[in-house]
Amino acid sequence: MVAAEGFVAQGAQPSSGLLTGRLSALMFLQFFVWGAWNVTLGLVMQTVGLGSLIANAFSVGPIASIVGSFLLGMAAARFLSPKMLMVVLHLVGGVLLFVLPTLLTPEHGASFVWLLLGYMILYMPTVGLANTIALKSFGERVDRFPFVRAFGTLGWIVAGLIVGWAGLSASPQIFQIAGVASIALGLYSITLPNVQPDAPQGNSLIAEVFCTEAFGLMRNRSFLIFILCATLISIPLAMYYAYASPYVGAAGIENVGGTLAIGQMSELVFMFSMPWLYRRFGVKPLLLVGMIAWALRYALFAIGDGGAGIWAIYLGVALHGVCYDFFFVAGAIYTGTIATPKGVNAQAQGMLTLFTYGVGMLLGSQIGGLLYAQLPVTPTIADWQHMWWYPAIAAAVIALLFQFTFKNNAKEARA
Repeated sequence: MVAAEGFVAQGAQPSSGLLTGRLSALMFLQFFVWGAWNVTLGLVMQTVGLGSLIANAFSVGPIASIVGSFLLGMAAARFLSPKMLMVVLHLVGGVLLFVLPTLLTPEHGASFVWLLLGYMILYMPTVGLANTIALKSFGERVDRFPFVRAFGTLGWIVAGLIVGWAGLSASPQIFQIAGVASIALGLYSITLPNVQPDAPQGNSLIAEVFCTEAFGLMRNRSFLIFILCATLISIPLAMYYAYASPYVGAAGIENVGGTLAIGQMSELVFMFSMPWLYRRFGVKPLLLVGMIAWALRYALFAIGDGGAGIWAIYLGVALHGVCYDFFFVAGAIYTGTIATPKGVNAQAQGMLTLFTYGVGMLLGSQIGGLLYAQLPVTPTIADWQHMWWYPAIAAAVIALLFQFTFKNNAKEARA
């Protein structure tokens, strides 16, 4: 095998523990950066008198996913390798993270939101880039990806614990912690496997900017169904991130953060089990179980309360591992399976980020806001129960749509 394919060859070797460790560190730092500031940003903004801008601040992520995915498609396909893109984006992003705390004042609130948008345009493409580097490095052994991706969840959890233990949950210093990690990741990315960028297909620059090769994958009917369902299922995902904490608080649970951490722990457990599950059951069953879990989770929220039904709340939170891992991790693997033969893996992973973290999450934020606006100023647990039936029914319908329309061919199933 030629030298350019050396890392893929290493990734395919059963004894490649060093490669697995390097990619695990990549995922750990990738999500440590995000988790350090995202979880408590609302509290920080409220503390410094910017509570009215919290909604705007949490809208920049989905917008950045859409804009950044197109930028990723251009650069990954034409100019830089995935590794060098990681270096540039995280180093520049780290500098912006150190600037952001200086704008967390009432007089500079609007500037803070705009700079946060700029930072997220740099950060969001790196989620797909990290997936691309890991999947291309492993070659045919994509079943190892879930193990490596589990360290991303671990990084998110550790970042939150560090912020909490340091007493910085309400402090603008959360951005400085993220900034240190971002610069460290940018420097570390220099040492990552030198996987090849997507080979230009001979099209115009405009065609590559808009990822026409990746969008062309949707001529595959099954992949089109997957992208559609991934976008739709991201709508209730956004509603969970936005409204799970006030719902848990309304149920009378005092340790809201600790309760929601059960979901992250669950995500970690199921992430480590994904390689075996992927080999044993294949793509479609995992994707379907993940979608059914979303419907079940919201049904549990719709019957849970602070009394005899409190078990339903805890169980609904604990289902986060099934909801996220079985669909989004398996979905990243499936996307790589479809895209790799066409040579557009980086574009396809960026496109998946665009539709899920971008379009889906943006729709979820807006739809969730409309539903929340129908609740009283101080919602009771009964008000919350009524609201959760909407995403529960929607997720069930999406799961049925997926079950009866998605069919991957024999080659994809073996992969």
